[in-house]
Amino acid sequence: MRPRVEEVRIQGLGVIEEAVLELSPGFNVVTGETGAGKTMVVTGLGLLFGGRADPARVRPGSDKAGVEGTLYIEPGGRVAQQVEDLGGEIEDGRLIISRTVSAEGRSRTWLGGRSVPVGTLTYLAEDLVAVHGQMDQQRLLQPGRQRAALDRYAGEDLVKPLRAYEQAYKRHKQVSEELAELTSRARERAQEADVLRFGLEEIEKVNPRAGEDAELKEEEERLSHADALRGAATTAHGALVADPMSSAESVRDAISLIGEARAAVEAVRDFDPALGGLADRLAEAGYLVSDVATELAAYAESVEADPARLAAVQERRSLLAGLTRKYGDDAAGVLAWAERAAQRVAELDGDDDRIEELTREHEELTARLTALAAEVTAVRTAAAERFGEAVTAELAALAMPHARVVVHLTQSEEFGPHGVDEVELRMAAHPAAPPLPLNKGASGGELSRVMLAIEVVFAGADPVPTFVFDEVDAGVGGKAAVEIGRRLAMLARTAQVIVVTHLPQVAAFADQHLVVEKASDGSVVRSGVVALDHESRVRELSRMLAGMEDSELGRAHAEELLSIAAAGRPDPGLPLSPTLDLISERWARCRGSSCRYGEVGRSGPACGSDRPITTCDVTDTP
Repeated sequence: MRPRVEEVRIQGLGVIEEAVLELSPGFNVVTGETGAGKTMVVTGLGLLFGGRADPARVRPGSDKAGVEGTLYIEPGGRVAQQVEDLGGEIEDGRLIISRTVSAEGRSRTWLGGRSVPVGTLTYLAEDLVAVHGQMDQQRLLQPGRQRAALDRYAGEDLVKPLRAYEQAYKRHKQVSEELAELTSRARERAQEADVLRFGLEEIEKVNPRAGEDAELKEEEERLSHADALRGAATTAHGALVADPMSSAESVRDAISLIGEARAAVEAVRDFDPALGGLADRLAEAGYLVSDVATELAAYAESVEADPARLAAVQERRSLLAGLTRKYGDDAAGVLAWAERAAQRVAELDGDDDRIEELTREHEELTARLTALAAEVTAVRTAAAERFGEAVTAELAALAMPHARVVVHLTQSEEFGPHGVDEVELRMAAHPAAPPLPLNKGASGGELSRVMLAIEVVFAGADPVPTFVFDEVDAGVGGKAAVEIGRRLAMLARTAQVIVVTHLPQVAAFADQHLVVEKASDGSVVRSGVVALDHESRVRELSRMLAGMEDSELGRAHAEELLSIAAAGRPDPGLPLSPTLDLISERWARCRGSSCRYGEVGRSGPACGSDRPITTCDVTDTP
């Protein structure tokens, strides 16, 4: 089952109070009297797929308008994956999209039960629907969309060369940007390299080593306080060990006192084990104090005041401080900066070689892009000729027999992401007129038919799942209207088609006929959408043909039109049946002409004759 819109609910939009559209997978037509709200159906579909929210469209008396659509999408397909990435839910392949527009202009959007920005709907709509209303047709006027349309028509012939071009273009752009940066910043790079080299030379002269600054700080402290350190060590040694040359009997050092304490305890240790343990600890203390005294003596002997060494240490520390102010918090940081700077200098010195390498690659890529662009242009040129001829042929059958569509290709001097071609669709309204851009060469109704012709030409070549047409039959009737209906039916073979029309010839081709009914209640207009069965459809076509639902002649013509439309659905590319050609021609001649029955026809023969229009003898009169 192909993707399609299954149901649309509209509330508070324009004249529509509430309406539900149940749509078939094929050709759906929406009809109704003037003012019933047919255009609001297209507006609602536009809102559902990200169209501009106009608060003026909110129904008077309502605080907001709402549209909700149920869509079938391919499980695991691109759209399904995008919805899941956004956190939306899909149940049994059905996706629900909702949007509300307040009377103050605020818009809210939900996708699969998840609130999303309205731009998300616009993005998804590219894979789901093409809405062709009077405003929506402006999308075709965008050069990018015209190029994309031609590329889509070119098909597989363009896929390989265009993919190769796009890959080469991506690399060409990267190389161009890098080369431009390297060449434009040559002066800045040279200045950066000079600064880095100066710093490296300065560091190399000092030649620091990691941790050196901390070691020098300790040494400076020791040299600056040499006398105090020696005096403290000597005093401490004297307290532990008395000078043996001293004659003072009162001098008792720490070692002697510990010895006396140990001797007193040792004398009685055998009477109590606890006291024996204390005696052992006193012995250990004596040994420890003796070792400390020895080391203090050695330290006192080693400490010497050295003014020359102190000056050297202070000078070295000053050099290191100069480096740490510029390049790092300490000597290790300075060395790390030097390592990084050396690497950066190597990179900068290698930029000249890199520029030469990139220049060669740039020249090679430019030559390759030129060749690939020429190949892409050749494929597009051939496709443009076929495309223009096919669309022109379709327009001839859509009441634009003298119109001609051409695809104008010009080459830009610079490479673009999709080639060097600038694509523009142009139309000549008659043989003597020069081809003009569509926005200048086609009116609104003509542009609708151009859109239909283009979509019919595209039919089967990766079509959009759903097409919506509004006023595609503006300003036409008779045979052209039949042709429009037939082509819409052809398009419905590969996609879902939803059409708002006022022509019975178009409506007769539909797979499902929906009518917008209205009822007046004072100043309030309520509209609903009803799916017609065969009998109701005959009545509606009769109203559209003769302006009267219960006219026997109108009903007969409606029945005949339905039969002929059903029989006139050939496979794409086959000509219309002779019967369909006949009814199209005579219907067109009857409108506004006089016949031998003496009365001018309206939408069809209104002369009171009971004979079918296929046998009617119509005589054109000036």
